[in-house]
Amino acid sequence: MMNSVLQGFSKLSRKEKIEKLLDAYHLPSDFPNRLASYRHAAQQDLFDDFSENTLSNYFLPFGVAPNFRIDDQWYVVPMVVEESSVVAAASRAASFWAKNGGFKTTIHGTLKKGHIWFKWNGPGKSLNALSQKLNQTLLDAVAPITANMEKRGGGIKEISIIPLPDQPSIYQLEVLFETADSMGANFINSCLEEMKEPLKKFFHSHDALKQYGEMEIIMAILSNFTTECLVTTKVECPISALKPFAANLSTEQFAEKFKLAMDIAGWDTSRAVTHNKGIFNGTDAVVIATGNDFRAVEAAGHAWAARGGQYRSLSKCNISADNMFRMELTMPMALGTVGGLTRLHPLAKLAIEMLGNPSARKLMSIAASAGLANNFSAVASLVTTGIQKGHMKLHLSNLLNTEEASQEEKSAAEQYFQNKTVSAKAVKDFLINRRQQINS
Repeated sequence: MMNSVLQGFSKLSRKEKIEKLLDAYHLPSDFPNRLASYRHAAQQDLFDDFSENTLSNYFLPFGVAPNFRIDDQWYVVPMVVEESSVVAAASRAASFWAKNGGFKTTIHGTLKKGHIWFKWNGPGKSLNALSQKLNQTLLDAVAPITANMEKRGGGIKEISIIPLPDQPSIYQLEVLFETADSMGANFINSCLEEMKEPLKKFFHSHDALKQYGEMEIIMAILSNFTTECLVTTKVECPISALKPFAANLSTEQFAEKFKLAMDIAGWDTSRAVTHNKGIFNGTDAVVIATGNDFRAVEAAGHAWAARGGQYRSLSKCNISADNMFRMELTMPMALGTVGGLTRLHPLAKLAIEMLGNPSARKLMSIAASAGLANNFSAVASLVTTGIQKGHMKLHLSNLLNTEEASQEEKSAAEQYFQNKTVSAKAVKDFLINRRQQINS
């Protein structure tokens, strides 16, 4: 077992890395073979370059949810997710809402932002007086970087300086970017880095600013809290149309109970977290499938859910006086359809093609609608049969594989559990009893 830091590990070949790990850690003896079995024979060099110290590939299911009708266009939506029932729930909701007008979306904006944080002891009014000149200085400094983006309709749209509340000497220079169909992270960070030195020189060259002492740049980085990059997706139908989801309730009872469950997620943080997780089940699956950054989308979504000082649900529901059931979701959604892995990863590229090579705006609508679809299915289950019935039915195959069930045992189990509750213990007991009967 190792008792010191592994030096120069990143410079070793893959084979050397594995040998070094086997020497240094208590790893299974078949560690090399298990890693090798998941490497791609034809394109492993491409996958190795996606990250560092790559030893193998980690497979996740690439599924599809058909019948999504979004803004009167039809889609088969690719979803990468490992959780049982997510794709099935999205598919069922998509089919239902397709018959009831589909998902209607609104893009409220597509601007992304970045900041240069700096420390300076002067008053904000001195900066405001020079803001126009400063902005032009910074725009000129990054003109070679922004030229190509501007040709695609993007570029820098606004620059402002904002003091940090309760921290009198800390400021942020906020820059709003339009990145067209690109995710834009590298573009934004490159612009911000290029602005740092001109910003510092600007302070040094103006007496009105220099008199307050040295300006110190702390950092330059994009923000994933993309409040100017928002999408709303909505569905609506007469309450009477909800019968396929109402189980043993009347449609009126179902709608009222559904709305109350949605309201609880707006009132209570503990429920809101799980409620929003259900939204991200669908949204993340599309974001991952298309090679986008699901961590950034989640971080922005959770911050948006807490923007009022309490973490609340991202979606809401209302019932109108004319007995119309309405549900909607609004969330930040900074996505791209060019750049990054969107066209480099073979399956991400295929996912984009399956969606008809959409713009970034259209992909925002698709991902948000997948989130609302999963949200609808989850809440509908919660207020009727309960979440576990459908989830555990689909989880049955995982439990059977864990118990190393044969194909005959799997077929028998599927038949046996058609009208019974699935649990890890119930599956284990079923297999034990079946095997005992066969061997007796």
